[in-house]
Amino acid sequence: MALFQDSPVRIQPYFGYRSRTALRLTARALKATKPGFKQGGRWQAMRTMIAQFASREAENIEVRLEYARPDGAVFEQTAISDKEGFLHFDIDLSGPWDYPVHTAWEVATLQWYNRDGAQCVDGHILVPGQDIDLGIISDIDDTIIETGITGGLRSLLRNWQRVLAELPHERIVVPGANLFYHALGGGSVRVEDSGEAGTRLPATHRPFFYVSSSPWNLYSYLVTFQRTRNLPLGPLLLRDWGLNSATFGKASHGSHKVDAIKGILSKYSDLRFALIGDDSQGDLVAFSTIASESPDQIAAVFIRTTEHELSPDEVAAKASITSAGIPLWLGDSYAIGQDFLRAAGVTPHGDTSRIVETVERREHHAH
Repeated sequence: MALFQDSPVRIQPYFGYRSRTALRLTARALKATKPGFKQGGRWQAMRTMIAQFASREAENIEVRLEYARPDGAVFEQTAISDKEGFLHFDIDLSGPWDYPVHTAWEVATLQWYNRDGAQCVDGHILVPGQDIDLGIISDIDDTIIETGITGGLRSLLRNWQRVLAELPHERIVVPGANLFYHALGGGSVRVEDSGEAGTRLPATHRPFFYVSSSPWNLYSYLVTFQRTRNLPLGPLLLRDWGLNSATFGKASHGSHKVDAIKGILSKYSDLRFALIGDDSQGDLVAFSTIASESPDQIAAVFIRTTEHELSPDEVAAKASITSAGIPLWLGDSYAIGQDFLRAAGVTPHGDTSRIVETVERREHHAH
């Protein structure tokens, strides 16, 4: 069957990010063809999605990352893929390396050999601009897309049709999310390959980071969804899944997000962040942990609420965030966008004001 044919090893780079002193990029070595999510019938959609989970990881593949500064200095690092195919590049940039004037994607190249010979692929690394002091850290699942893939084994089975039988362009975006994120990020920019280390490409005005409990197998799917909805692109911090309680337990979702957000904050001690999530996987509790430990780095918190009432832990988390003096909004839509934007340091005026007003009008009519 073609779906499981023995393909040559390819490297899948995930969006990376750097600060003034360090760079982080993760990639994965896979024996699988590059994913494509073209429109087609239900069988084609299911076949494409199964292929994302049936891909074979390639262990002990040596990959060299090359990264160049504008002044010509070249950084290289070699990594070996582990048993799950992951490669982790953590580079000390040997002294301060300033940010570009505007937020940008910087290009690295990853080089390896497979049965067809020498191979090379671009990796994209997000860098904040000198002209911003605020970043965005957002959940994905049920915050911008109805995933149906986390929240327990029962939820996964109940929503199998959405997961396996719908391509990215068919997925439901949370109402108002695309316009609201435009207002926060300043618009989205498509990331293209350049083929040359050191190239800089434009990005959204404010840097976006996405933290999700979804598996790495959905990386290309989620990025394609973001592109079809014209959402701001940014590094995705996902999870390696296993069929165990560590994957499906609710507590594990929160711990993964806390650890991922702490990692981002530690890289950018000079930036403040707005946190955006929902109440389906403990985001309020996770954000409370972050806010209590790093209150000076959190500008505002927004939680998209569903129908259920806050649990005792969530009530305590809400009190903890507000007692730290951090603006907190909870609501079932993005219609309260203007107040949240102001608290996050984004003044709603001009195009931004019109975007938020459009969100509010649409959601008012929807209700």
